[in-house]
Amino acid sequence: MTSVVRLRVISLLGSIAFIVYGVLIESVPILITNSSIIVINVWFLRKEFASGTQRGVELGASHIRPDSPFLRDFVDFHLGDIHRFQPNFSLPRGDDVVSWLLTRNGLPAGLLVGRRDGSTLTIDLDYVLGPYRGSHLGQWLFGRGADVFRRDGITTVRSYGSTDMHRKYLERMGFRPADGDVLDLTL
Repeated sequence: MTSVVRLRVISLLGSIAFIVYGVLIESVPILITNSSIIVINVWFLRKEFASGTQRGVELGASHIRPDSPFLRDFVDFHLGDIHRFQPNFSLPRGDDVVSWLLTRNGLPAGLLVGRRDGSTLTIDLDYVLGPYRGSHLGQWLFGRGADVFRRDGITTVRSYGSTDMHRKYLERMGFRPADGDVLDLTL
């Protein structure tokens, strides 16, 4: 299972099915066990979908140097998965390149790499690790967490929907068609 959220939802649905089964055969142990599993899954799903740090999930973004060995190792290790969503991605070089390490509860959860031109950031890579794709990290980054960009004087974030899946994701995040394949988000 590549998504913690999907795993918890499937577990929750399975426990509900077993509760129905336990009621039908009048088995108290099945009812107690699966009721406990439901409570645990609901607890963690509530934390997962809660905003910010209110319920224990802290999302963040920290600058990381574009020439950082960690960044290069991270990209090299995940390049196959990155290419599923952004098939033409290669790590850009130059003085205009900026990058952020996306975190969830202080641990690396993704990476954002782009090129800055004045107050516009053109995204080359917007990637979240598989287990955290259901964590709403993108919604946070381009919503409540957009101060990450504003603090650097960025007022427009631009991206290209390189695949249909990627384009739909960008549109869900609030990006709007600007010119051709270009999608813009005004902060």
